[in-house]
Amino acid sequence: MKRLFEIIYILLEKEKVTAKELSDHFEVSQRTIYRDIEKLSEAGIPIYMAKGKGGGITLLQDFILNKTLLSEEEKKEALAAIQGFSAINEGAFEDKLSKLSMFLGGNSQSWIEIDFSSWNKDNSLGEKFEAIKRSIINKKIIEIAYYNSNGEYSNRTVEPLKLVFKGQGWYLYAYCKNKRDFRFFKLNRLRSIDVLADTFSRPIPNKVLLENVYENNDIVNIKLKIDKSMAFRVYDEFQDYIIDKDGDYIVEIKLPLGEWIYGYLMTFGDSIKVLEPQEIKEEVKKRLIKALNNY
Repeated sequence: MKRLFEIIYILLEKEKVTAKELSDHFEVSQRTIYRDIEKLSEAGIPIYMAKGKGGGITLLQDFILNKTLLSEEEKKEALAAIQGFSAINEGAFEDKLSKLSMFLGGNSQSWIEIDFSSWNKDNSLGEKFEAIKRSIINKKIIEIAYYNSNGEYSNRTVEPLKLVFKGQGWYLYAYCKNKRDFRFFKLNRLRSIDVLADTFSRPIPNKVLLENVYENNDIVNIKLKIDKSMAFRVYDEFQDYIIDKDGDYIVEIKLPLGEWIYGYLMTFGDSIKVLEPQEIKEEVKKRLIKALNNY
């Protein structure tokens, strides 16, 4: 159903396309496209095919989407999906959303709003997102300057394959030509992005979040006790926790091991205590003593 609906949408936008163009777009055979056209025709869609030079697949002019093709729930879901795309592309889909709303008999009132800028109006994340999105769509190789979770700086040449949101952050999933392997790069740690003229042919994977987004396999289990005064951060940053008899929070989390962990834990000040593991506990203690000596 999803492909049939998208075929109609493509025809509404382009007026005429060839079976080969559709097969390349959906990565299916032309025979499958022909079957889809037959299904649409059987459903009452005035769709036509013409062979030869100048031929192609078209819809009857001034066609309005037949409401019997989609259920009310499917129409709502289709509109909601386009609204989501519009929200993360800063209104790029507004015209399409308006057309679809008219065709589907719904309204274009948005259910979502996304602003990539921080509260101090730094929109660097939004700019990175837009640059990477264009590179993925156009299959352009990019060069990035990056800090990994250990604070190590490197320049990488990568084939950008997918933008991923996991947990509380955006990641770039790419093939790293330096490491000759696939990697996740956190967008906040990208210091610069240069789009090259070179292109790549590697296919875009359908799904990359099979388990967790980590840059390596060194995962540490940490058990924390967080003061009840930090309840707002517990609710913001952790999904699983228990409340002890004093009203404080006991949190158990799995994190990729790296230098960043200690800086993160120390942002809780004196409102946090590392319960396990012992080596993390000792390292935090050592760093706090070193920080105290600075004063």
